[in-house]
Amino acid sequence: MEVKEELNKKEPSDDSDALDSVIMHMGEMGLYQKLLFVMMAPFGIFFAFVYFVQMFIAATPQNHWCRVPELQHLDAEVRRNLISPRVDDEWEKCLMYDANWTQVLIDMVIPVNASLIPCQNGWEFQLGDIPYHTVVSERGWVCENAGYVPLTQAIFFGGSTVGGILFGWIADFYGRVPSLVGANLIALVGGIATIYSTGVWDYAFCRFLVGMSYDSCFMALYILAMEYVGPRHRTWVSNMSIALYFGGGCLALPWLAVWASDWRLLLWGTSLPMGITLLVPFVVPESARWLASRGRVNQAVKVLKRFEKVNGTKIPDDVLDEFIVSASQTRQSNESIKDVLKSPPLRRMLILMIFVYMACALIFDGLVRMSEGLGLDFFITFTLTSATEIPSVALLALVLDRWGRRNLAGGPLIISGTLALIAAFVPKGIPQVTLAILARFMINMAYNAAIQWSAELLPTGARASGCSLVHVSGYVATVLSPFVVFSERVWRSLPLVLLGGAALAAGGVCGALPETCRRRMPQTVADAERTVRAYTFCGSKVDDEGSADEGEKDKAVT
Repeated sequence: MEVKEELNKKEPSDDSDALDSVIMHMGEMGLYQKLLFVMMAPFGIFFAFVYFVQMFIAATPQNHWCRVPELQHLDAEVRRNLISPRVDDEWEKCLMYDANWTQVLIDMVIPVNASLIPCQNGWEFQLGDIPYHTVVSERGWVCENAGYVPLTQAIFFGGSTVGGILFGWIADFYGRVPSLVGANLIALVGGIATIYSTGVWDYAFCRFLVGMSYDSCFMALYILAMEYVGPRHRTWVSNMSIALYFGGGCLALPWLAVWASDWRLLLWGTSLPMGITLLVPFVVPESARWLASRGRVNQAVKVLKRFEKVNGTKIPDDVLDEFIVSASQTRQSNESIKDVLKSPPLRRMLILMIFVYMACALIFDGLVRMSEGLGLDFFITFTLTSATEIPSVALLALVLDRWGRRNLAGGPLIISGTLALIAAFVPKGIPQVTLAILARFMINMAYNAAIQWSAELLPTGARASGCSLVHVSGYVATVLSPFVVFSERVWRSLPLVLLGGAALAAGGVCGALPETCRRRMPQTVADAERTVRAYTFCGSKVDDEGSADEGEKDKAVT
């Protein structure tokens, strides 16, 4: 009986061995995998657009003052001088003199002795730092209405929480391709609907819909591509796809906004292209790993044969037969995220990874949102911080397989936190922007290492929903991010202090997570448990089931 249980325990890992062997023979990075890498391009760009476009459609012009209809025929500077008092060398933005403006217009004298009252007829905006009208300037979301901006951004990430769970479940139960198509289509609908919104709550609902697509609009294809490439190519494929495509989208977006000079036109330009997702089922293959994990072995073989044909390779019959037999045996487990949560070592691992990922998401998003208030031009600051994406992730791709996931998540987190704390106490402008750019460089490395790390720790049957759970935790953190940035109104240094403290805490937690460098992606819960047990805090292999030998075997495979 004990022997039988031990054999059953090891059968799932045989499936992983068999599929890895198939991938080695059909080509670890053949023509089809290279085409998949290219196909990730539009979705990586859409990923950036979905995430950041709300910053450009809801940007707040820094110079605004109360609107007085009687003075509209005067020059803008004259109007502001008459309407607004000066406070600490700055013009008051939310209060105006309580005066008889018809008389003021006759006398052309500033009513300095009049009392101050809130704006009665809305606000005027000087389109300088933001060279076009946004949702904020059109709808007056400033002063007492300024809370609408972080509120609607938080609702966006609330949508991400719902969408992450929904599309993660779809990816694990109906396939990676349906999840990818559904996520991008809902982003298309929500983006176009935003254009026709008129108030706060219909706008918030539309952003909730768009938020549902973040980050499933890209991650479904990201996971699928990772499942098809060999272990030697997984790191550069996963990281360079984010660096080039997501990073490229980030660099293009601010200047696309400047070129459009209209928030509605910007939404048309960033939403309509998502319609190409309708072509995905015809050009993107479903995951063979997922098909095998669901018992659809014949369909998995058809997909592998297609790879074999495009790559110009030949999978030996005995290797393919071994995969078919092992995949059929593994079917009886039909594992899901519930099985991961039932396993004590995997549950502990998942909780720690969630904490690390939440910190990465909070710091990344917080640094981005602070671009408006660091003292330099918003568009230039956003571009400079976004420009760190490509070199930082390219550097990560070069060293991740040498230094390991744990070192390259924990180390950059600690450095980023230290830089953020220093930035909290230096003057605004070039000093603070420089430190913010360096902190963003480091958090890019930590964030992308964590994304790949989480995918490599989870078994195939729960990989999409497990990654979605991890990512959903990030959305929960980013719900708080707009309010963290908004806390500057309490104390100028508070946002950076909060971000720095979170980074240092998460960097310490990374040491308690297992290393996955040069190990196969687990096919089953048993494989994942073996990975978790194989590497302790100091990196030694101490698996009670002989994972030391397994680790050496993994190195031989890679």
